[in-house]
Amino acid sequence: MQEQLTAILNKAEAELPAVETRPAFEAAKARFVGPNGELTAVMKQMGSVPKEQRPQAGKLINETKTRLQAFLDQALARIENAELASRLGPPNDPTLPCLDAPVGTRHPLTIVREEICRILATLGFTVREGPEVETEYYCFDALCTPADHPARDLQDTYYLPPMARLGNVSRKADERYLLRVHTSSVQIRTLLAEKPPVRILSPGRVFRRDNADATHSANFHQIEGLVVDRGITVCDLKATLDYLFQTLLGPDAKTRFRPHYFGYTEPSFEVDFSAKHLAKIGKDWVEIMGCGMVDPLVLEEVGLDPGEWSGFAFGLGIERIAMIIYGVDDIRHFYTNDVRFLRQFA
Repeated sequence: MQEQLTAILNKAEAELPAVETRPAFEAAKARFVGPNGELTAVMKQMGSVPKEQRPQAGKLINETKTRLQAFLDQALARIENAELASRLGPPNDPTLPCLDAPVGTRHPLTIVREEICRILATLGFTVREGPEVETEYYCFDALCTPADHPARDLQDTYYLPPMARLGNVSRKADERYLLRVHTSSVQIRTLLAEKPPVRILSPGRVFRRDNADATHSANFHQIEGLVVDRGITVCDLKATLDYLFQTLLGPDAKTRFRPHYFGYTEPSFEVDFSAKHLAKIGKDWVEIMGCGMVDPLVLEEVGLDPGEWSGFAFGLGIERIAMIIYGVDDIRHFYTNDVRFLRQFA
């Protein structure tokens, strides 16, 4: 009997791994443990086994039945997994994006910022960034802004507590930290770190103590440009801004300069632009930005000889440009994260 049981197990171990379908599995199962199966036939021989050998024979049959059932279970599990895989189809890559997920868009301020940078990159400008937490030297002192200037008052600028220490923001001396009021500080850091010629853009977020309304916000976004080289004149500045606005707003856009005062440029100008084809403007000329020739005192502060080097600087608000391009009448729409507003720029 033991030889018969061993033969049954060997046969099952050899045949069952080749069974691939459920009908073939049921037929194999019937051959081994069905009413007329091989194991059933051996079990029917128990009546002819001597009484004293029956316990041993029963033990052998039970062990064989257990091992045979394990072979059957393995074969059935393999077939069920194959059937499930067939129903599911080919495996999917879990790292692929969901096809049903809503598609987001770039923020309108990001769109305008990147477009301005793209346009000026064709003139050789590169982007430089700096910390939003700055020091008085880089925001004011190096830009010829005296200590009694209104912009340095607590009513206009966000200062950090006197005991504040920031290891990743360098200071010139023991001046106070503040949230930068413009990105001109990036220009100073660049001129101190790099030798001219320099042609950079410094976009980023700035902070001022303004009451929020349709045209003002306590934080907003600027993009400033700086060129320092030999022989730079106002003509270069005017040509650069004409190219920017004609590319950004259309070939009919025009700019004009009005004399103004900024502490770090001399001469300084307010820039108006005219784009009559844009019905959203509603008037002939609109004030848009400030600019000027870099003050010789600023060049001396960063170790450059004004007799050899000259340059120009300009700065404009990204929100202001976006409001004109898209006809937005309230700056606060840009900050509310209302998807009904943001989806319009898809």
